[in-house]
Amino acid sequence: MTNSPLIDKARAAAEAALDGVTRHDGSPFIGHPDAVADIVAHEIGLPEECIAAVYLHEANRMGGLEVKASDWGEGICTLVDGLGKIATVKPKDTRLEAEKYKKLIIQYSRDPRVTVLKLADRLEVMRSLKMFPRVSREQKILETLLLYIPLAHQLGLYNMKQEMEDIYFSYAEPEQYRLITNKLKAGEKDREKLMAEFVEPLKARLSEAGIQYKLKVRTKAAYSIWQKMLKQQVPFEGVFDVFAIRFIIDCDGEDHKLEKELCWKVYSFVTEEYEADTKRLRDWVSNPKPNGYESLHITVRNRDGAYVEVQIRTRRMDDMAENGFASHWAYKGVKREESLDKWLGSVRHALEHPGEEHPDDLPQPLSRDIFVFTPSGELRILPAGSTVLDFAFGIHSNMGARCVGARVNGKAVSIREKLSTGDVVEIQTGKNQRPSPDWLGWVVSSKARSKIKQTLAAQELSRAADGRELLERRLRNWKLDLPDEMLTQLRKKLNYSTLTGFYAAIGEGVLDVNVVKDYILGQAQRHAASVEAAEAVQASARAVKQQESRDDILVLNARSVKGIDYKMARCCNPVFGDDVFGFVTREAGIKIHRITCPNAARLLEMYPYRIQKVRWADTPSSGTFQVALKVIADEESASASILETVGRFKASVRSFSVSENRRTGTWDISLKLSVPSGAELDKVLSQLRTLRHVVKVTRG
Repeated sequence: MTNSPLIDKARAAAEAALDGVTRHDGSPFIGHPDAVADIVAHEIGLPEECIAAVYLHEANRMGGLEVKASDWGEGICTLVDGLGKIATVKPKDTRLEAEKYKKLIIQYSRDPRVTVLKLADRLEVMRSLKMFPRVSREQKILETLLLYIPLAHQLGLYNMKQEMEDIYFSYAEPEQYRLITNKLKAGEKDREKLMAEFVEPLKARLSEAGIQYKLKVRTKAAYSIWQKMLKQQVPFEGVFDVFAIRFIIDCDGEDHKLEKELCWKVYSFVTEEYEADTKRLRDWVSNPKPNGYESLHITVRNRDGAYVEVQIRTRRMDDMAENGFASHWAYKGVKREESLDKWLGSVRHALEHPGEEHPDDLPQPLSRDIFVFTPSGELRILPAGSTVLDFAFGIHSNMGARCVGARVNGKAVSIREKLSTGDVVEIQTGKNQRPSPDWLGWVVSSKARSKIKQTLAAQELSRAADGRELLERRLRNWKLDLPDEMLTQLRKKLNYSTLTGFYAAIGEGVLDVNVVKDYILGQAQRHAASVEAAEAVQASARAVKQQESRDDILVLNARSVKGIDYKMARCCNPVFGDDVFGFVTREAGIKIHRITCPNAARLLEMYPYRIQKVRWADTPSSGTFQVALKVIADEESASASILETVGRFKASVRSFSVSENRRTGTWDISLKLSVPSGAELDKVLSQLRTLRHVVKVTRG
């Protein structure tokens, strides 16, 4: 490693702090950060501040060295802080679920390079597995398979991923590992010869066609070959893509039509030269995958019978496949999140631009979740913004319901305290604590909200049972009845939306039961007054009937009726000849309604004892009746013919208005007429309905 003053200073500090600390094999512990620093510098290519952070992290973690910004700068301290937090994560706390672990360490990584440094650390551990005890070795192998390999895969660190996979494979399946690696070694010269023979005629054809391209070749890793053997249930020789060649075509601009043409032209050169297995053709150029991946894949066989996988794509397609939306780690099935993609993109930026200052505007770690621990180290994942209450309900419903506070990182806090990733929370409960409606405003997790609502509902039912029992006992003492209809009226008057809420208010003392008593007595008094008034009305009606030749019928406009006050109801404006009935009011005498009045059904059903039979006299007395008409016309000009038609009959217009209905494209015409009888009104209605442009005529 080419050291710098910064790296030398950091290593010296680490060497002093780690003096006397050894690894499992007895070697000085400083050998571990030395090896990790070498990976970071030469295999990944990160700048000197990252290498210095590797030394300082181990000095801080194992030797207790305090790393201050005044000594090392903010950037290095951020890296050391992130590595230190990740080191506290116990993989078992995530139950070895890659997505949980990945999100957790990213939450701890304010600088995206922290994640890469952690992977470099794990790679060194895998290279040194022999020195660890068997139990520890097996645990690290499993962690690497389930956590670190998927993370390296997603970051596009394929060399690191492949090496960790092969180390895992060599320990987990040593016999299969030896079988595959020995076969790869045995066929190495054959593959070199095959590549030279395969590429040469294609080079000539492509050169003659003027196609500029770059060639990538690779031999599949032992672990990947083994996975295919298991998946496809084939021997080593049955894996066709052990050896693969990728043609990356230069194509200026983004002319997708030209790109397709060039890909298919190269495809034609390959398939003309070699025998193609068309069953293994994958055309993602004409029909890209939903995630945007574009490429032509074909497996061909040369004259000696050897199979080679060929991939054909343009430079734009390759860039998209490697770095963009359709990157390899995406289309191979790794779960995606848009915000995580941006975050991982910042890691790629740091890797691809090792000499640049770390941009301040790179995406920050995900804020969708926070990662909190119990005192025993158990991990709990909660939504961002969660409080102590959310955490308590996340542990257990009873703990949440009785939570009175907590100790967060050793400090006493209230139930409303918001939590952050890395907090260690110890819940405190109280025997008499109960949830209140205010709690719903202090939680963000769905589980906590659901449990609080359930508990509040159960509490309301309990109070409602107490309230109902109290009310029924008092009603018996008062010797009063509360019919269901009266109970409903009272509940609505007091603004209780449910009967349970009404009884619960009584049960907890919010509603005084004497309010119910006063309401019952008040209703009884009003009922008595109503009965008295009804009896008076009936007596008056009987007096009227005694004066009539027909005992039970009030004759309208009859000259012999004296002292009876009746009026035509304005809601329906009856005219002489209409089917009508009388309704006895308390103060306005008898009002005459048409039997088709909109209010008729309600009056007849609710007040049958106040209904008076009426009939018209044989001939109307002098006078006229008011009537309202509504006419709908499809032309405004219909107004003139309507007025002209009314004038032909014994009817006079008292008011007339016209308005345009823009929604229907028609004209609404309203008239008020004075007519001597229903017969004359029928004539007017009949003639109006025959007029041109009149759509509908109704009586108001």
